[in-house]
Amino acid sequence: MNKQELLKDYKKQDDKICLSQILDKIEFSKNRNKIEYTDFLDMYQISLVENFLRKMQFKNYILYGGYEDAERKILIVYPEKYDMSMIEKNYNKILKIVRITLAEEEQGKYTHRNYLGGIIKLGLKREKVGDILVSDDGADIITLEDFSNILKEQLPSLTRFENSKIEIHELKDLRKKEIKMETIKIIVPSFRLDNFVSDLARTSRSKAVQIINQERVFINGQNETKPSKQLKLNDILTIRGKGRFVIKEFAGNTRSGRTVVVVEKWN
Repeated sequence: MNKQELLKDYKKQDDKICLSQILDKIEFSKNRNKIEYTDFLDMYQISLVENFLRKMQFKNYILYGGYEDAERKILIVYPEKYDMSMIEKNYNKILKIVRITLAEEEQGKYTHRNYLGGIIKLGLKREKVGDILVSDDGADIITLEDFSNILKEQLPSLTRFENSKIEIHELKDLRKKEIKMETIKIIVPSFRLDNFVSDLARTSRSKAVQIINQERVFINGQNETKPSKQLKLNDILTIRGKGRFVIKEFAGNTRSGRTVVVVEKWN
C-alpha cells in the first residue's frame, strides 16, 4: 500500500505531515538497514502515531523520551535484526541532557514555563527539546544530541541564564524529578469525561467540551475527543495546560446522587 493510501483517512494537514514523516523514517530504516528516529513528539502526536502504526501492524519501533515517565518522546524505528539491547546502546548517541545550574541568587525563582519560554524566545525549535525537569537549583533539559551544543551555546545569551553554568551530560546523569502528588476531591453528576475536565480545569461544562474538542485531553496516553467518554478507577487523565490526574477512589454519593471522587494530581 502506498503512502497516499495509508494517509487517505486523515483529514488534518498537520496529521498527514507528521505521519508522512513517520513513513519516511520506516522506509529509510528498511533501505539503509539502520536505526532512524524523529524529533520529539507531544502527547497528541504520540497517540496519533501509535494508533497509525497499530493499524499498519508495524512493530519495529519504540517511543522513548530519556526516562520511563517522559511526556515528550521520540519515535525510534529499527531493522528486524535489532534487539532491545542493541537499541538501548544507541540511546546516548541520540539524546543528551543540557543541564542549567543557576547562580545562587537565582535559585528557586524559575518554573518550567521560564525555561521553556527562554528556549522559545531564542527562536529554537520546540520539537528538538523533550521534557524539562526542574529543580530549585536549575533544570535538566532532554534534547536531541545534534541540538545539545546549539542549546548550550545560546542559553547564556538570555539575561535569566547569563550567570548560570550550562553543561552537556549523558542520559545516565539525568536528575529525575521527585514525584509529588496532591489529593483532590471533586463531585461529579456522572463519570462523563466533560464532568471531570470541568471540575479539574475549574471551568464550565461548555468550556470543558471546547478543551476536549481542541484535542487537549488524554486518557491513559490516548487522545480522547468524546465528551461522553466514561472514566474508570485508575484512569490517568491529562489535560494539556492543566495537569495530569489519576482517578483513585469513588468515595460515595451525596444526597443529590452525585459521586464524590478522590483524584491525585501530579505536581
